[in-house]
Amino acid sequence: MPNLVPIGRALISVSDKSGLLDLARALAARGVELISTGGTSGMLRTAGLKVRDVSEVTGFPEMMDGRVKTLHPNVHGALLALRDDDEHLLAMAAHGIEPIDLLIVNLYPFEETVAKGADHATCIENIDIGGPAMIRAASKNHKFVTVLTDPSDYQPFLDQMAAHDGATTLAFRQKMALTAYAKTAAYDTAVSAWMAGQIGERTPRHKTFGGKLAQGLRYGENPHQSAAFYTDGSKREGVATARQWQGKELSYNNINDTDAAFELVAEFAGDAPACAIIKHANPCGVATGASLAEAYARAYDCDRTSAFGGIVALNQPLDAETAEKIIEIFTEVVIAPGASDEAKAIFATKKNLRLLTTAGLPDARSKGMAFKQVAGGFLVQDRDAGFVTPSDLKVVTKRAPTDAELTDLLFAWKVAKHVKSNAIIYVKGGATVGVGAGQMSRIDSTRIAARKSQDMAEALGLSAPLTQGSVVASDAFFPFADGLIAAAEAGATAIIQPGGSMRDDEVIAAADAAGLAMVFTGQRHFRH
Repeated sequence: MPNLVPIGRALISVSDKSGLLDLARALAARGVELISTGGTSGMLRTAGLKVRDVSEVTGFPEMMDGRVKTLHPNVHGALLALRDDDEHLLAMAAHGIEPIDLLIVNLYPFEETVAKGADHATCIENIDIGGPAMIRAASKNHKFVTVLTDPSDYQPFLDQMAAHDGATTLAFRQKMALTAYAKTAAYDTAVSAWMAGQIGERTPRHKTFGGKLAQGLRYGENPHQSAAFYTDGSKREGVATARQWQGKELSYNNINDTDAAFELVAEFAGDAPACAIIKHANPCGVATGASLAEAYARAYDCDRTSAFGGIVALNQPLDAETAEKIIEIFTEVVIAPGASDEAKAIFATKKNLRLLTTAGLPDARSKGMAFKQVAGGFLVQDRDAGFVTPSDLKVVTKRAPTDAELTDLLFAWKVAKHVKSNAIIYVKGGATVGVGAGQMSRIDSTRIAARKSQDMAEALGLSAPLTQGSVVASDAFFPFADGLIAAAEAGATAIIQPGGSMRDDEVIAAADAAGLAMVFTGQRHFRH
């Protein structure tokens, strides 16, 4: 297999024309013949470059509104021919096919067209056919052909040409072929996902996932695991779209926890200032307040021990007062929809603190796709966009919740959605005062949350547990009355839970006996 292959002829057909003129001029300066199509050809000619139309190569004009222009043996034979195969060379000579050594192609902007809300016909017209066909042909024949599908590869290509007297190495061609195949695979993934959505197909026979490398990571959850971060092109506000202002590179765990924090605080979009503090993907404190600084302080007071080294998410732009409070302890990451210059200056004194800002909050009600790998396959589901309103709630006890209890119950329910199952959340006055997460039994979560609340009360010098006078949310039904009784013993006065247990009557009776108000949502929030 040859290592160095010189570039003599190049076919250029791109939608994204960034960086193209500099590349084309460099090729022309080396005497490379340029072949091009449509708008790309016109652009190059306007810049004073000599260009040969692809229609001259094929002997056919572009037709059918540009749908057919490069689908021709004179193009694909030029890309696919093996230069060390006598039969291929004879076929080229017999049919007047000249080899193409370099293909520069990027595809019709299908995803961008869909994102703009274009109509069905426009989206269809932005499905590229000739581009992927050429890319796959050139990539298959990377033994002899170099393929460029991303403007970010133009400079490395020119560096290759400069280092090897107008040629590329086999290693470079292999890398570009890998990039190209991944690009067409991701492109087809976007098209198939859109088509499934158009016809309402929830379980297509084949399901693919596409992503673009955002960054390589130092390691995964643990140092012995390699890892990387890929974006899916959805543009959903969050860690993937955020700007990092300072601090060292995010780790795998940082990214995972920051996403969890921002998705949780997004539940309070449009509400009072809110703060969520996350540790190991679970909230250790969530609160609202009259200001962000107050919301942060109230969230911090739920579990100061766990908040150390945590992730802080805010539902409003970070201000100086809140920044001053946050830097009082070690914090890994802060993410917010913006930050004032004063807040940035305060954070600048803590070089290891990462500050991320976004253009807004993610839409907690929008549905997307969530998937998890298991041995031999993937589990795919809708993102949990469930929520309840007061009218959705069913009062099942003799006593209905007061207005204040109802407000806290709805707050607790929002938080429960983001706590690992089994999840128990105590809330009082718009702030969590105890969180029990990820336990194998619901009563253990109930007791752990109450115990942490008692520990925190002692640390704050309070005589009563924080859970005294609180409400409780359970992400799934109470299978027995013991969990509810434990919550009542901790001082809870009202409960929100899905209902649906075979022992609902027993649980309701226990609530009535304890004087609790209890509402059923008819919806659960398992999170594994």
